[in-house]
Amino acid sequence: MPELRKRKTAETVAPLLGKKPNLVNSTSADTSAANGVSLAKTIDVGDSISLDGFGGEVETNDGDSVTLKALVDTSENGVVLFTYPKASTPGCTTQACLFRDDFMRLTATGFSIYGLSTDSPKSNTTFKLKQKLPYTLLCDPKAVLISPIGMKKSPSGTIRGVFVVDKVGKVQAAASGGPAATIEMVRQLMGADQSRPVALQEAPSSIEGEKERGPNEHLVRAANHDTASNTSDIDQAKAEIAAEVAKKLD
Repeated sequence: MPELRKRKTAETVAPLLGKKPNLVNSTSADTSAANGVSLAKTIDVGDSISLDGFGGEVETNDGDSVTLKALVDTSENGVVLFTYPKASTPGCTTQACLFRDDFMRLTATGFSIYGLSTDSPKSNTTFKLKQKLPYTLLCDPKAVLISPIGMKKSPSGTIRGVFVVDKVGKVQAAASGGPAATIEMVRQLMGADQSRPVALQEAPSSIEGEKERGPNEHLVRAANHDTASNTSDIDQAKAEIAAEVAKKLD
């Protein structure tokens, strides 16, 4: 499984990856400089953040102003933000399409999915339409949200990663990694015990060269079954998954 960079030392989370991770303390000045990361304050998995005013306002690709709090409030169980350096580039296209292909399965857990970058609404809209992305892309040119979640690169740029927060402001994931590593992080989190943080490690740089995947075959087949009975079965399954995740979050 692709690895992700660890932001918080937690011996109890190693079993989730099947081995003890090689931990890196992201608060170390030497480590931050080596990785080109500038963090005013590190947010760790398991921390609770105050959603009021956190990150300020960003724009959707449609030009609407939103905040992280508003996104969380309108979600069922919380929000997944995956960050990417630049829309329509190869690595970012791969990452966005991986989240596109798993969109139905991930959102069935009650978490809302958003892409986040410093791109303009125009660039992100072009990206969204060309790749047929089913989720909203958030535009943060001044990094007012990217920076506090720890995904701003110094002196400029965005770190590819994923940030997950639940309805009460508890950070469930905060990791950097390649396209496949970020989606695998979310897949694991949605299928793991939500009361336990997930280990975060550095992903191999070779992941950047992955080719874009097409839609998953099971999603294509599911889309072709449009009868009322099949729709009812799908809705019932989604409700059961969401209820199970909500129970674990409590």
